[in-house]
Amino acid sequence: MLGNIVAGLLAPSVLPALSVDYLVVAGGSSGGQSNTGAGSGGGGAGGLRSTVTATGGGGSLETALTVALSTNYTITIGAGGAGLAVGSNANGNNGSNSVFSTVTSTGGGGGAKGFNTATNSTGNTGGSGGGGGATTATSTGGAGTTNQGRAGGAGGTFSGSSYGGGGGGGADIVGANSASGGTGGNGGNGVASSITNSSVTYGGGGGGASFGAGVGTGGSGGGGAGGNSDLGNAGGAGSINRGGGGGGVYGSSDGGSGAGGSGIVVLKYPDSRTITIGGGLTGSTDSPSGGFKVSTITAGTGNVSWA
Repeated sequence: MLGNIVAGLLAPSVLPALSVDYLVVAGGSSGGQSNTGAGSGGGGAGGLRSTVTATGGGGSLETALTVALSTNYTITIGAGGAGLAVGSNANGNNGSNSVFSTVTSTGGGGGAKGFNTATNSTGNTGGSGGGGGATTATSTGGAGTTNQGRAGGAGGTFSGSSYGGGGGGGADIVGANSASGGTGGNGGNGVASSITNSSVTYGGGGGGASFGAGVGTGGSGGGGAGGNSDLGNAGGAGSINRGGGGGGVYGSSDGGSGAGGSGIVVLKYPDSRTITIGGGLTGSTDSPSGGFKVSTITAGTGNVSWA
């Protein structure tokens, strides 16, 4: 009997598990840049994975992550893709991935440059795909990632003197194709989430650029508008901490393509628990009504743990 009591006292205690809801949004991409007489595509939004309200790509809600107390879990906030300078003549830069433990959201795919020759123009693949550039050949939007985001829209073939790029894909809606007359396609809309107890939309695609016609608008959720730098309009930047795609741009003078917006990680858990946000991360914690705390991580790489 005494031996059993001693063994029980010496046995390690088993800490209870904790269920954590999450929103993980990756960095959006930058739009394409072209000065060859053809509009470039808008940047794709960062991929979005969530257990609350809705998730990306029209998928089913994900399952809350079970974590152990007093254990470190890695978080990384993905940066947005850098915008392209005038004269780059290149596809936009993809955004970077955001991570919470085993959950990874994929950075958005860069918008494609346009061509005034018979060259295919395809947006980059990513969490949401980049828009295709205008061309006399085939234009295709980049593919999105399943359950994270949508594809980009196609750029137009030359129409008179107006050549538009496709809109970048959003986390919820496909980027629009270049419209008739050469207008740049609108960026796809993002996903509205109420994980913070207030509805906020994340993951809007960037608008397509145009040569000689109107530019595409950015999608809801932080997408930047397309631009025409010869008319004084640079591509609009995606919104930071929304994972928005940057706008594409045509032009040989002032103004480059829009940069992608950085991502974000939001965590929701019972208010009886306390989170530690480690060095290297920028974040804050609120306690909205309903028995939960919400921690929002906006930058960096590091660890979190709960007690």
